[in-house]
Amino acid sequence: MDGMERDRPADDIPPTTPPARPPLPRGDVPPPLILKFEDIGAEMLPLVGGKAANLGVLTSAGLPVPPGLCVTTEAYRRVTERTALKDVLAALATTPAGDIPALNALAAKARGIVLAAPVPDDIADTVRGGANGPVAVRSSATAEDLPHASFAGQQDTYLNMIGADAVLDAVRRCWASLWTDRAVAYRAANGIGHGAVRLAVVIQKMVQSETAGVMFTANPVTGRRHEAVIDASPGLGEAVVSGAVNPDHFVVDTATGRITERRLGDKLVAVRSLAGGGVEHVETPADPVESACITDAQLGALAELGDRVERHYRTPQDIEWAIDAAGVLWLTQARPITTLYPIPHHAESSGGPVPGDTRIYFCFSLAQGLYRPITPMGMSAFRLLSSSVFEMLGTPVADRLAGAPPVTEAGGRLFFDVTGLIRSRVGRVAFPKVLDVMEARSAKVLRGLFDDPRFGVIQPSLRPPLRRAVRIAARFHIPRRAVRALRAPASAHRDVELLRERLRGRLPAPRGATPAERLDHVERMLGGQIFPLLPTIAPAAAAGFAMLGLAALVLGDRVRPDELETVLRGLPHNVTTEMDLALWRLATRVREDGEAASLLLGAPATELAERFHAGTLPGVLGSGLADFLSVYGVRAVAEIDLGLPRWSEDPTHIIGVLANYLRLEDPALAPDALFARGAAEATLMIKTLGGRAGGLRGRLVRFALGRTRALAGLREMPKYVMVTALAAMRAELLAVGAELASRGLLSRADDVFFLTFREARAALTAPSSREAGAPTADGDRPTPAPAPAEAGAHPSEVAVRPALGDLVARRRAEAARELRRRHVPRVLLSDGTEPEAIAVRAPVDGALTGTPASAGTVTGRARVVLDPVGAHLEPGEILVCPSTDPGWTPLFLTAGGLVMEMGGANSHGAVVAREYGIPAVVGVSGAAEHIVTGQEITVDGASGVVTT
Repeated sequence: MDGMERDRPADDIPPTTPPARPPLPRGDVPPPLILKFEDIGAEMLPLVGGKAANLGVLTSAGLPVPPGLCVTTEAYRRVTERTALKDVLAALATTPAGDIPALNALAAKARGIVLAAPVPDDIADTVRGGANGPVAVRSSATAEDLPHASFAGQQDTYLNMIGADAVLDAVRRCWASLWTDRAVAYRAANGIGHGAVRLAVVIQKMVQSETAGVMFTANPVTGRRHEAVIDASPGLGEAVVSGAVNPDHFVVDTATGRITERRLGDKLVAVRSLAGGGVEHVETPADPVESACITDAQLGALAELGDRVERHYRTPQDIEWAIDAAGVLWLTQARPITTLYPIPHHAESSGGPVPGDTRIYFCFSLAQGLYRPITPMGMSAFRLLSSSVFEMLGTPVADRLAGAPPVTEAGGRLFFDVTGLIRSRVGRVAFPKVLDVMEARSAKVLRGLFDDPRFGVIQPSLRPPLRRAVRIAARFHIPRRAVRALRAPASAHRDVELLRERLRGRLPAPRGATPAERLDHVERMLGGQIFPLLPTIAPAAAAGFAMLGLAALVLGDRVRPDELETVLRGLPHNVTTEMDLALWRLATRVREDGEAASLLLGAPATELAERFHAGTLPGVLGSGLADFLSVYGVRAVAEIDLGLPRWSEDPTHIIGVLANYLRLEDPALAPDALFARGAAEATLMIKTLGGRAGGLRGRLVRFALGRTRALAGLREMPKYVMVTALAAMRAELLAVGAELASRGLLSRADDVFFLTFREARAALTAPSSREAGAPTADGDRPTPAPAPAEAGAHPSEVAVRPALGDLVARRRAEAARELRRRHVPRVLLSDGTEPEAIAVRAPVDGALTGTPASAGTVTGRARVVLDPVGAHLEPGEILVCPSTDPGWTPLFLTAGGLVMEMGGANSHGAVVAREYGIPAVVGVSGAAEHIVTGQEITVDGASGVVTT
């Protein structure tokens, strides 16, 4: 749960003996209409909803919950089953999540239907029977208080209801609140089907509180765990929950009980119960002495209560609480905090962190332009590759499938434990410098940790890392390769082509290989055969950029940064640029064929992709696309995850980009013309800078910058080689998946990517569904017995579990939820703290700042794109996105500018933007949140400022 490291075991809560609960109804036995809290268990969520299920669990745990009962979803079902609500559900099923006016209209119609529905006498009598004394009537939906979506405040609550008729009316209004505008929009945004949700209602004894409020058991802003954040105000907690008051605010260290922050609010409004029922908002006079509404002792008791609740659920909680006139503390509600990013967990082979030793995790996924979660098989591939890297560094890994000790994951993203690097004298200099040109904001965040005493230097010696660097350089002949590339760039290009040819011959498994042998081949290639190829390619590109640095050193103050950027425009030998231009040339040919152009602009890309595979596309479009994919079909959006389809499997994205290209009609903006103009400007700049330096210095500058243009374009080649290998390994794994699907263990071949290598191997040795027994009458397959876990297996890589199909379905659902996550931390500490969250402030005066990436200024309409697949970018629009990889770059050809949340001056998006000559600012925190599509913005790529 949230990957949290626990200081104390959850079972140190005093044991309680839960009361015997009535069994869930079976067969023809009708579900109960009402249940007391003590009769409710977590397994009853479909019957009682999230709020009531939590209150039942908390009651059984012996926590101070006011007594109450739940009117179950059976009552809601019976009231609404014969209404026209089913017609509204049918309409909602076809309404897009972004069509808010249509959603609101349907929500209003649904509310009217529910409020007008007659309540059967037995249900009405049951509800009236629970109306004893003043009560709070709260909605409890079946899609509520879930680990991934809290639904907090989406349905209604009615406080201090007195009398049977008032309670029944409040229950009716709670049923109708399942269809508030906000609840319908929230479900649509979170992909939760409206027809699958029902509503129960909680009727709970009203606590006439003197003080009440909200407590988070982890800091929701910084992410720090075991830190209680408490807001308190006089009267009922509704004042705090609704935001009607500026409450007293406290932060308490749960472990020590120390109050680390105290900020008193004005508390000018209090919500109080009325004698005849209902509540009123009472204005309270300002307190001249600014006294707190809660004592330090009560704060300590609250923090202790929050800790008990969190340990019971094993995940941080959002808690509503109240203190009555007698000073008794009550727990009125608890739900998981859904906005916290889970903490990465350590591989077992690493031994885990030393207790109390805070670790620093760096998000490698974001640094590689990958915002979406990685599939389980893709993560397993990275673990194998990390083992290969560590072996190359002279540190063999005990369990190659588990990966190198620093490699970990959270939320489907890949993280590295970089604590050792930051505690090293060399590491804290070298690593941030690398990030300066790769992911500059991460470098800034890491440097901000240097003064933290927890991360002081404990490895001051330079000799061990220098020895390792010399050993690797000698092993792969890096100096010789760099010198040879500088002396004869053409030889470096020939070497790269020869290596690619050899690699293509080694990638496929032997013909006739069994599925187990294919799996062996993939593990062997990823675990030791692929990564060592990269140091043979990288020296040439590194030499090119070293020459750029040399020219800058020679020129000194005679050159401006934007002039050196100009030298990098229109770089030759860049495989990604060549790919984009090849796609543009295909668009040009399609434009000349009227039938193909009309089809491309008029038919959905998904339909054209199906026709491509069927071989029914018109000649120039079909043959041209086939030629393009024969070279670049190994690529994909988020291509470093081998679990995702390549363009050769699903060309929908590329077909959509082709259609966008046809809409570009200004010849001056044609990508090939822009590229040629950039190359000409670069050539002229080299001549200008050489003349400015003069004499011998000038000749040296011209030589250095000439070599930069000859070699720097190879910077994309190592990644392209890696992606080519991953595509080949994906093909082998699809064959393994096809075998498992043919045996009935998976539904389809690509389900294999939601397994790990260990799970796939265990599945190959498991009996098929036919061997295990015939399907049951209801179509369910028998559950194969789980294989024993392997010694040293990573927690996420145990052997085949029962119901492999259920495991895949659960992981697909988790991936779908993670796709909707809008925030992933660049750097995360093992106590949950996001260092950037502490330092980041809202933009000032409409300006967002980041890292200058490509000089120039452009003003235009913004287009916020979170996923390039299917994205439409009008010529000249400014692309605003979280991050990019080569799968995004076809969009750059029509973009007027680029704003990116991730990246540094030498990240992929920055380099391509410079080569295309479009202004770009990268590393702009929260850009996709602060900027909206259609908004006019100005991008200054020289200063790193985006003005809105």
